[in-house]
Amino acid sequence: MSRFRNSACTSIMVGKKASLDGSTFISRNEDRLIAIEPKRFLVQPAVHDRHETYVSAYNKLTVPLPESGMRYTATPSIDQSAGPNEEDGFNAANVGESATESVYANDRVLAYDPYIKNGLAEDSMTTLVLPYIHSAREGVERLGQLVAEYGSAEGNGVQFNDQDEVWYMEIATGHHWVAVRIPDDCYAVAANQIAIEQIDFNDPDNYMWSDGIREFVNDHQLNPDDDQWNFRHIFGTNTKLDHHYNTPRVWFAQRYLSPVAAADQTPESPDMPFIRQPERKIAVEDIQYLLKSHFNETKFDPLGDSSEHDKKVYRPIALSRTAQSHILQVRNNVKPEQAAIQWIEFGLPSFCAYTPFFANVDDTDVSYRKFPANMKLTNAYWLNEALAMVVESHYREFYDQDEAFQKDLNEWARRKIAAVDAKASQLDGAQLTTYLTGQNHKIAKHYNKKAKRLLFDLMTQGAEFSKLTFKMDPNL
Repeated sequence: MSRFRNSACTSIMVGKKASLDGSTFISRNEDRLIAIEPKRFLVQPAVHDRHETYVSAYNKLTVPLPESGMRYTATPSIDQSAGPNEEDGFNAANVGESATESVYANDRVLAYDPYIKNGLAEDSMTTLVLPYIHSAREGVERLGQLVAEYGSAEGNGVQFNDQDEVWYMEIATGHHWVAVRIPDDCYAVAANQIAIEQIDFNDPDNYMWSDGIREFVNDHQLNPDDDQWNFRHIFGTNTKLDHHYNTPRVWFAQRYLSPVAAADQTPESPDMPFIRQPERKIAVEDIQYLLKSHFNETKFDPLGDSSEHDKKVYRPIALSRTAQSHILQVRNNVKPEQAAIQWIEFGLPSFCAYTPFFANVDDTDVSYRKFPANMKLTNAYWLNEALAMVVESHYREFYDQDEAFQKDLNEWARRKIAAVDAKASQLDGAQLTTYLTGQNHKIAKHYNKKAKRLLFDLMTQGAEFSKLTFKMDPNL
């Protein structure tokens, strides 16, 4: 349906009791069809007394907009010809959304409930939902109402979080979906395959679903199981593509976070659990590691030393065509007005750093907000794309320096966040928003400076590796 339907993402969600510091997390690599898909990081202002209708540039979906909407952050595409594709962000109520994880339903269910051409698609989901919700649960409810009224143009998985809850919603067909609250002491990984399993229809506090979904399944005799109602089994797929493109990413993440429980799994295991308990608390650096990963330290690593077959048999989490990666963190150890942090990464995640931005702001740094007509290293997107290309071009030679660069910035980020928190705790209202906005500018400046320094150092060193280098043999 969409020109992005053959693209793919990887999502990781963490409940507050599963995380190291009590935060809730949602996160995703936004992967596209091409290696260069420029993005910006913006703050969209609050609106009041508005009387407008939204029309999607992609498929002409037409929706009357609410009169009022909250301020929110977003990472829209530079090319708006296929819709805004705002993808992810926080609103002023500290609710995060990441949309979407492409998922694919089987032909049996689509035969009876096909997609709606002018229905809700990825390009519109953040724009039509995030400014209007006050909790993660409300995010599922509003999105479900939109699907009921306008239908869905494609299969999508959408994440929501607030200070207390993490919800994951999968829209499988033109009108049917389910959602699950990720338990506080658990994490979940989704990788372009319908992932949600059993639905407890007697537990609306932890599960939500589309009206009539049980009748739909019963009327068309779609449930292959006698003893359970498993959304993945009923609506999902289990194909060769899944086993080489999707399940290996879940396998790698689970072997990292739950190594004992996942010990018997293989990259092609078809029934890995969607929700698991980690065997240690999960830090933001762990989520970064997984979103950056490429089957590190296994024979399937495309950057490793194994056979060409092994290096190409499975699709890794990080790809050259990742347009941007994000981690949306809502903390519980500070006051709500400073609790939300949006970690943004432009460029190939494996080689670039995640920049932490406080979400309670009224502007973003010019290096993230404006996009030049031509490539300039003053722009964060182009700077990180250039750095990633240089590092990968001499991966063995530059690996250590790049790892040290990322480690140094993660250490700096923790110290900076702690310092900003201490000052922010003494401020309120507009004064606090102004302060956090200014600190975001300083954070961007520091990260850009470090990235430029590394880029220039590696370019200088890389010049010595040219195959056109020649030194006269003195014995000639």
